[in-house]
Amino acid sequence: MSLASEIAGRLLGLPEPATRDVTVERDLAVPMSDGVVLLADRHHPRDRGQGLPTVLLRSPYGRRRAYGLLYGRLFAERGFQVVVQSVRGTFSSGGRFDPFDERGDGLATAEWLRRQPWYGGSFATAGPSYLGLAQWALAADAGPDLRAMAPSVTASEFRSHVYGGEAFSLESAIGWTQTIELQERPLGPLRHLLALRRKLPALMDHLPLRDLDALAVGEHVGFFQEWLEHDRLGDPYWERRDSSAAVGDAAAPVSIVTGWHDIFLPWTLRDHRRLVVAGREAQLTIGPWGHLAPGLLRESLQQTLAWIRAHLLGDRRLLREAPVRFFVSGAEEWRAAAEWPPAGWRPERWHLRADGGLAREAPVEAGADAYRYDPADPTPSLAGPSLTDLSRPKDNRPLEARADVLTYTTAVLGEDLEAIGPVSAELWLRSTLEHFDVFVRLCDVDPSGRSVNVCDALRRVGPPWPDLEADGALRVTVDLWPAAHRFARGHRLRVLVASGAHPRYARNPGTGEPLATATTLRAAEQTVLHAPDRPSALLLPTVGDS
Repeated sequence: MSLASEIAGRLLGLPEPATRDVTVERDLAVPMSDGVVLLADRHHPRDRGQGLPTVLLRSPYGRRRAYGLLYGRLFAERGFQVVVQSVRGTFSSGGRFDPFDERGDGLATAEWLRRQPWYGGSFATAGPSYLGLAQWALAADAGPDLRAMAPSVTASEFRSHVYGGEAFSLESAIGWTQTIELQERPLGPLRHLLALRRKLPALMDHLPLRDLDALAVGEHVGFFQEWLEHDRLGDPYWERRDSSAAVGDAAAPVSIVTGWHDIFLPWTLRDHRRLVVAGREAQLTIGPWGHLAPGLLRESLQQTLAWIRAHLLGDRRLLREAPVRFFVSGAEEWRAAAEWPPAGWRPERWHLRADGGLAREAPVEAGADAYRYDPADPTPSLAGPSLTDLSRPKDNRPLEARADVLTYTTAVLGEDLEAIGPVSAELWLRSTLEHFDVFVRLCDVDPSGRSVNVCDALRRVGPPWPDLEADGALRVTVDLWPAAHRFARGHRLRVLVASGAHPRYARNPGTGEPLATATTLRAAEQTVLHAPDRPSALLLPTVGDS
């Protein structure tokens, strides 16, 4: 009996185990097609050494620690064999770690499973974040014995996050690089936590960016340098690591768990949509969480266990009925739906006004607001989706008080207003530079004046522009994170417009220099237009006659 698994199972709300007598086979050698050997641990009930369905996890974070307990032991206690494998180049697995390129090794691992005398003829894949991408990498070609998938807070391709809105996701990229590089060193996790608190914030302003990995971990890191070099959309480097086109080909039923403040949310929902369009069985859960929120872990493990029990053991007692379940912030309640987004939504335009207002009515005369963005003093990121759980919503008044931030606010709402679905903004802009960024955030302002972020996104802008007008005006569309939020009666909506969110996104130097080597910083004068023929607006998803 494991005291740790007893405590963890209760805290996570898992059903009672079938057995406490679990054994682990360590460091099983799994050969890849090129001769490299990866290592795996196999957890299983001691009295059932073979024949049980298998749960496969492929992780760059080690086979022991959290994954060995939370998936290995807990799932073995509940009737499965669990194989936790260290991906190439991590934790004594051979080869070089090449992030996101997991298809070949994943398929080779599935073939190895089938050759084992203990294999029972069916398997599922599970796990969050990078472990989810590893699932998508093999999903389309794994074969009919892959009976279920349970990816959480992840996506089938990672470039869209690494280059969110075509701007480099600096905070996440260097934080994850530091995690990977320090985790196997002596006192690695402790060193990582100390560095995050003391070292990284001071490094985020350093230029050029190509030096940042060495300053953070003591040496250059191959994959970090590659990310900086391969910054263009459509680069073969990223196409090789992109499984999104084959998501609809994944025959196994898929249960997805994500959070409104997760770094991968838009692309997670895109994957879910691909499954639905392809007619695949899919379940979606969206909760009030960031990437590392404890509540997300609990929900993910509960849904994963229910899903694989239903599809590998035929036990549907824990399976919910609704294919979609999501949390509505503001209302602070869970809802069930047949699809995402729920049927009947439509985009409603809320126009930016010259007086700092935000209204359904379009402007009747031309107006403009201007601000100066200086990358030497970049507009900071405050809250928003982050690799850490610091993405929890916060009061944005300190950000809104800056001179390089514009705000547009509605009148006090006379009744509740719900926004459920995709959120976007269409802004008409002029800039004194060819290269600049547009950051848009939607906030909920309560009667006390507290302004809490609901969703946001950044878009990098540069030539060529297909719709640039003669006077330099340009229409820019920014797709914000989707949302499910109730703006309560007595509250107000606020739209924040800026040209940066540093260090969440690397600041735009304004010069068009290569990302890795840019050191020159140029300030820009930015103008937001609102006129009858240039109606800058927020597009809010609403249902019914609001």
